[in-house]
Amino acid sequence: MKYAPEKPPGRRRAARRWIALILAAVLTGALAGPAVAESAPAAAPSIDEQVLFKQNQFGYACFRIPAVVRAANGVVLAFAEGRVKDCGDDEDIDLVLRRSSDGGRTWEPLQVVSEGNGSTHGNPVPIVDQRTGRIVLVSTHNGPAPCPNGCDRDPYVQVSDDNGATWSAPREMTEGKRPEWNFWYATGPMHGIQLTRGAHAGRLIVGASYETYDGVKPHVYGTHLLYSDDSGQTWHIGATSSFSDGTIIAQEVTVVELNDGRIYALARERGTDPGHRAYAISSDGGETFDKPFKTLDLSMADVQASTLRLHATDQGDANNRILLSAPAHPVAREAMSVRSSYDEGRTWQPWEKGKVFWWGPSGYSDMVKLDGDQIGLYYEAGVSTPYETIRWARFNEAYLATPNGTPPGVPGPPAPGPKTPDVSPARNAAYVRGGAQTVPGRFGNGLALDGVDDRVEVPFDESIDVGGDDFTMMTWFRYSATTGNHSLLWAYRTGSGTTPQLWLRAEPASNRIRALIMVDRFNITVQSASAYNDGQWHHVVLQRVDGQFVLRVDGTVVGSAAVPPGSVTEGKEFGVQGIHVGQRVDGVDRFRGSLDEVRVYKRALSATELGLIESRNQPIGGRLGLRLSMETVG
Repeated sequence: MKYAPEKPPGRRRAARRWIALILAAVLTGALAGPAVAESAPAAAPSIDEQVLFKQNQFGYACFRIPAVVRAANGVVLAFAEGRVKDCGDDEDIDLVLRRSSDGGRTWEPLQVVSEGNGSTHGNPVPIVDQRTGRIVLVSTHNGPAPCPNGCDRDPYVQVSDDNGATWSAPREMTEGKRPEWNFWYATGPMHGIQLTRGAHAGRLIVGASYETYDGVKPHVYGTHLLYSDDSGQTWHIGATSSFSDGTIIAQEVTVVELNDGRIYALARERGTDPGHRAYAISSDGGETFDKPFKTLDLSMADVQASTLRLHATDQGDANNRILLSAPAHPVAREAMSVRSSYDEGRTWQPWEKGKVFWWGPSGYSDMVKLDGDQIGLYYEAGVSTPYETIRWARFNEAYLATPNGTPPGVPGPPAPGPKTPDVSPARNAAYVRGGAQTVPGRFGNGLALDGVDDRVEVPFDESIDVGGDDFTMMTWFRYSATTGNHSLLWAYRTGSGTTPQLWLRAEPASNRIRALIMVDRFNITVQSASAYNDGQWHHVVLQRVDGQFVLRVDGTVVGSAAVPPGSVTEGKEFGVQGIHVGQRVDGVDRFRGSLDEVRVYKRALSATELGLIESRNQPIGGRLGLRLSMETVG
């Protein structure tokens, strides 16, 4: 065995020092070679918002129908309808535009792209041709006459070759509409797309819908795609689906290209089939749909929505992500949100996992990709109605993951105060506000309300949530007012449009007692032919029974109407009030007079049971959720 010669002691000490230096250098990274780049820190969530259009601005009464794209040179173009007279969908409407050359931070003044001159120019669908830089704008025009129940409307197209600074005159797109599509026609409204994959790369795609009616047969509703292979110069009617049985009515189609080149068309579903959205797929560049539209279990209001491709794995991204903007409330137009699909539109986040941008009333929307990871959301929003402003939110992807918090409409604990007992099994708290006091009632005592601040508030509880079931509500009332609106019972919510709610109100100036139920976007009212403001006690009953909404006064049916299925508290997770006696839930229309014996049943009482209550104040059980006898306050 051969050994290496031993090193002298001095050299051994030097070697040990050298080895120590090497180990220290390795440990400190000094000799570890080129530094390995650390992953960049995650971007902090960011957002800035501003109002681009508001009512009574720029000479217009109202702005609606937002659509937005980013030009090839980076200029952002935000389109809208400038409605001259009011917020209605017809008469004098211009297509208007604001542009931003700094990614949506600041905006140029309004410019008119297509002037209606008394007619309607609307439903903008802008598309950017990335090959040529041309911006193509497809829209819909109709004449100056009001169009509340259908009319002949036609598609038009115009282009800009200077990033939206100037525009060609609109040309009627005669090749984009069939003669039988006579009752309604609508393009978009939201941005269109250009295909980037497969044999049809470069093709422009626009979603549109139509309605046919010959005055005799049932209406036929249809959805179709328009496509152009020459940068918007000529167009072709592509994939088409029609619906005549009322189960699916798919309109206002938003399109997105899937990562395999197919087109995903997501539509506003207005029929009676379960579901809030309908979708179809085209595998041939928009020329045909693979199958008819099918409903998708995607809880959303009856309103337009918009999709936007954010990431695609076939283009080097870590995941697939498509965004969807629309109000999140399942029925009402409120809570503007952006939610995501990570599986190419097969499933979508529930609203809780998405991001809410505006909790209040909101309507139509559109989205656009900006520089880096920035995204733009352009949407209708307001405090009382969705159409007060069109807002612009510029945010990054990290912002979509920030928590939503509790919806502001969810009430907190009620303020303490005197109560009147609930003698039902539920024993609900019933707070007497404003200093209301007992007076002689129809049976025993009742409660006198001064019409200023007196009322009774019963916080929401499952015992008084009649939901989508039959129900019975009732009270005794006595009053002499000849003006104003006087709420007797108001439950759950208030608001215009499709806000679920239920109420009963005296309207003496119109000589009536009127009630309303709002379910599944349907507004049903019933009313009497008298205001019963004679200073005498009258018994009023409101019921949903066997598909009818029924109003009874003093034992007689004074109004009835068919009511569709649906819950009066759908979307209660966004905030719902309980039952207010003597006022609207937002504190107006307060009652001046006396009330007695308020009852709520989660079933429809029979005529015999109602007669026993009216004549004898008989205790009747069976799903009784509230009974305020008004005997005491304390």
